[in-house]
Amino acid sequence: MTIEEMKRRKLERGYSYAQLSELSGVPLGTVQKIFSGDTEHPRYATLQALEQVLKDRDGGMALSDSAAFSYGSPRERKQGEYTVADYLAMPEEFRGELIDGVICDMAAPTFDHQKIAGEIYRQIANYIMDNDGECEAGMSPIDVQLDRDDKTIVQPDVLILCDREKLLKGRVFGAPDFVLEVVSLSTKRKDYFKKLMKYENAGVREYWILDPYKKQLVVFFFEADIYAQIHDMTEPVPVNIYGGKLRIRTDHILEWCGNMER
Repeated sequence: MTIEEMKRRKLERGYSYAQLSELSGVPLGTVQKIFSGDTEHPRYATLQALEQVLKDRDGGMALSDSAAFSYGSPRERKQGEYTVADYLAMPEEFRGELIDGVICDMAAPTFDHQKIAGEIYRQIANYIMDNDGECEAGMSPIDVQLDRDDKTIVQPDVLILCDREKLLKGRVFGAPDFVLEVVSLSTKRKDYFKKLMKYENAGVREYWILDPYKKQLVVFFFEADIYAQIHDMTEPVPVNIYGGKLRIRTDHILEWCGNMER
């Protein structure tokens, strides 16, 4: 079933976006982006879940078992009620985060996005190795159970973890010491606002937001009096949790930012 066919059937059935979300188990924001055209290439499992609802000829409001299985979301859950167990039950191809019980679907990162994140990860990992450091660097996708509860799991683009006791069953249980997020158009609001508050409240010591569209790097060092610093990336940027001894070269990353599609 094409997107246009789904739009027609949605209109015929009189479904709201909220009803489609509840019936299919697909997050409301994802449904809205698909039908508005903001998401050009939705995941197969997402389309299957929506199609199962829209092709149900009796027009009933029951979610078919196949749709529930394909998307992995219990039909009785609403946004704000999902748990870590629900998140972990998602199909392997699902890429997203769980923030305060809300499942946030994420598009696959672009090549340039990963190139930028990977370069910063490389510099951090090399520094740690060259100095026999006790901390470890990690790169998405790594599940971080940020608040140590059953309502939030995030996947930072890059992280530094200095307490190995927080590594449990392949996930980070608690706040990393350092987090970097590379902004994409679909995550901009979340990176600048929601995650900023979540990371600070959870105990992350330092949070970087690299915005390739603004060509700037915003550094939040929560242990300092100066709350935020904005870098134009023409000079190396110090990592504060290392007392400035580790400085990330960013001038070549600044050039790569020009390749990011708007």
